[in-house]
Amino acid sequence: MIRGALVALAVVLASRTAAADPNDLVLSRLATRMIDEGKVIGVVGQNLEFRALSSQLGVVLAPHLLGPADTLGFGGFQFDVDVSQTAIDSAQPYWRALAGSPDPAGNRSVAHGPGVLRTIGIFAHKGLWFPLPSFEIGAGAVHLVESTTWTAQAYGKISLHEGYHDLALPSIAVRAAVSRMMNQRELDMTVGSLDLTISKHVAIAGTWRLDPFIGYDLLVIIPRSEVIDATPDIDPLAPGDDMDANNNFAFKDQAAIVRHRILVGAKLQYSIMQLTFEAQYALAGSSVDDRAGTAMACEPKSTTSNCDATDIAAAQLTLSISAGVDF
Repeated sequence: MIRGALVALAVVLASRTAAADPNDLVLSRLATRMIDEGKVIGVVGQNLEFRALSSQLGVVLAPHLLGPADTLGFGGFQFDVDVSQTAIDSAQPYWRALAGSPDPAGNRSVAHGPGVLRTIGIFAHKGLWFPLPSFEIGAGAVHLVESTTWTAQAYGKISLHEGYHDLALPSIAVRAAVSRMMNQRELDMTVGSLDLTISKHVAIAGTWRLDPFIGYDLLVIIPRSEVIDATPDIDPLAPGDDMDANNNFAFKDQAAIVRHRILVGAKLQYSIMQLTFEAQYALAGSSVDDRAGTAMACEPKSTTSNCDATDIAAAQLTLSISAGVDF
């Protein structure tokens, strides 16, 4: 009986591992297949769609900021949990790469999922005096809801001007951060971030503190394709299908995707409890993957991957809230 229960449990766990969640990726859908006599004889990855998908997903998984320009001080700690939702243009055909898309072939004019993707993260922050005064570091993990995707994130922040709370002078800080995508078999992604933040401390009734802040953030998104099985329903070991493995493909490495974000928010603190709200607006993408030896622009359903792909991702709004302890 015990052995049977263990076998049943193993089957359930194996099926759960193999199953894709709705927001996991199936990049084989972003390909044009060349068919001859009912068989796939060649595959061309759609660079235009891959770039736009990576751009919008990169904004979703970009480093979380959620903090004013003031550092925590060399003795300060902060632990928090945050939740975010980021708008995506789910009606665009490249979002058919979502495992939960109702139209995986992209033949119908329907949304391929909800208009937002949500994340939840947990972070630890520490103020330091080394290597420079007014320095702060932090690290954490972020999970894309309804997917198997996680990101590891870390940052370093230095305040160029802080602490003059009794004067009409704002605090100013520069922060560099990185987000590393994990647990997606077909896509490897790194998102770098460099932001400038300005904030002003306001004391309320001697017990509350409010730190409104604004800033600008430069995102650099680096997507890298793994080998993709364009025909996962065909067994290359089956008689007559032994050449199917030749249809595996990978998207060629593209130039880094650049996005620009404007952010505004506020941190409210009482005793050691803190609550932070933030809104980020990422401008529409426009960077180009300029291939050597060609001036041809990539088009939808292109039959060649030797073309210049322009980022056609639309602007995106991210709303975030974090709660935790700051002491």
